[in-house]
Formats: sequence, C-alpha cells, structure tokens
Amino acid sequence: MRVCIYLEKFLRNHKKYFVQLKNLVACVLNNLVMSFAGKNLRYLRRLRGWTQEEFANKLKIKRSLVGAYEEERAEPRLEVLQNICSIFKLSLDDLFLKDLTDEKTGTYLDKRRLMKMNAETELRQIQFVPVKAAAGYLAGYADPEFLDELNTFTLPMLAPGLYRAFEIVGDSMLPTPSGSVIVGEKVENMEDVKSNQAYIVVSKNNGIVYKRINRSNRVRNKVMLVSDNPQYEPYPINTEDIIELWKAQMIITKATSQPRWDVGQIAGMVNTLQEQVSSLKKKMN
Repeated sequence: MRVCIYLEKFLRNHKKYFVQLKNLVACVLNNLVMSFAGKNLRYLRRLRGWTQEEFANKLKIKRSLVGAYEEERAEPRLEVLQNICSIFKLSLDDLFLKDLTDEKTGTYLDKRRLMKMNAETELRQIQFVPVKAAAGYLAGYADPEFLDELNTFTLPMLAPGLYRAFEIVGDSMLPTPSGSVIVGEKVENMEDVKSNQAYIVVSKNNGIVYKRINRSNRVRNKVMLVSDNPQYEPYPINTEDIIELWKAQMIITKATSQPRWDVGQIAGMVNTLQEQVSSLKKKMN
C-alpha cells in the first residue's frame, strides 16, 4: 500500500512520466482489443460461410475494408460495429474483449461450431464454385485460403467422398440448361475415368468445362471432350493439361429453367448428326 502511495506521488511530481505511462497503457489495451476484433470478425464471417465480398455487401462497405479490419490495418466505424453486433447477436464487449474462437467461450458460437463440425462429418460439405469465381479458381484451386472463401452446402444423399459444385454456362450440354450446378466427385487417377461419362474438366488451356470424356486405349496422352449438344464438335485435350477431374454425380437446376425444344432446333440437330455420321463413314472407308 505504501509503495502505491509513493508511486502516485512520484507520478504527480513528474507529469511527463505519467503521460507516457498513460499512453503506453492505452496503446497496449488498444492493440489487445483490436487483435480480438480482427480475429473475431474473420471467425464470425467464416462461421457463416461468407466471402469477404458477401460480408461487405451485408455491412454496406467496400470489400477492401473487411480485409483491413480482419488484418487489423484499420478500425471499424461505430455504425459498422453496430451492424456486426446486430447480425451476430453480440455485444461490443463480446466482439472486442473476448476471443470467440476460444473453446472456453461459453456462447451460442460453440453450438454453431459443433453443428458445423457434425455437418462436415455426416453430410459432407460441398464447396461451390460460381461462374464469377471460375477465374480465381484456376489460379487458387490448390490454395486452402481461397477454397476456404467458397460457400458450402450439403447433400445428405451423397456417399462419403470429396465433392465440389460448379456452375456452368452455355448450351453445349443441352438438355442440361445454362446456369445449372454440377456436383462432382473428385477423380484422383486418370485411369479411373470411364468413357462416355460426364465430368467437370479443369485444364490449363480450356478452363472449367462440363463434358463427356471418351478415351482410346491406343492414345494414352489424349482424351476427347464431347458435348451432349451435337451442334458442338468434339475436341481433343492432352491429359497433361488436365488439372482436376470431377465426375458428375448430381445436376441442380431451377424448375423454370428447363429448355424447350422447337421443331427447328430438333431438325438442326438431326442434320448435324447425319453430317457427322457421313464424315465418320468417309474416314473409315
């Protein structure tokens, strides 16, 4: 007690030391608070399966600001903090003064984490690659940080395995309509590929495509990619250019997006088929 009195008198008589000590304590507390805030923001966003872009849209701020907050390069404004607390049903004390990633933190987040872990074990999490993320996927398909940013969903009817979902565009695989989501199971070995089966093919030169694969026992280093729509010619691809293969297991489409064929389309397809058959006959003869 006597030591505290002496220290107080000393600081009063030496104001500059008192100011320095006060600033030091404030700096330490501020760094501690911000370390929890940035860590907690990142954790909360990932818990909901949101990308930084999606989280920024919900907060009505720029994506770059979310990154700055999570990396502790900037401090969120009060209205942003209020929005975050409202979304996650938290107090400012919870956000700033508690490490929400700590297993000892007794909040609803522990229940959410447990539910997520059970879902990953029992239902299999499927990462979704929309068209707008296709370019980024080609660059970051092996980057855990990039993959962790993708939204996920579950399909309980699938057997255990590694799955990924890709949004496709175009009419080359009609009657599967543009905008469909193809859920594929990872194929680790090219030898496991079966001819005439549909796959998501991720390659260096062709990007992400949904095609049927035809293999030849005589040509081991090439495969043919074939469209379901006969108006599109098959084309070869080198197996060494293939980065990933995902065997199609399910197709998810909107109920209103099923294509409607007219007589002209059917006639065109028949003519194309006849031309392809005639061409094959000439080559064989």
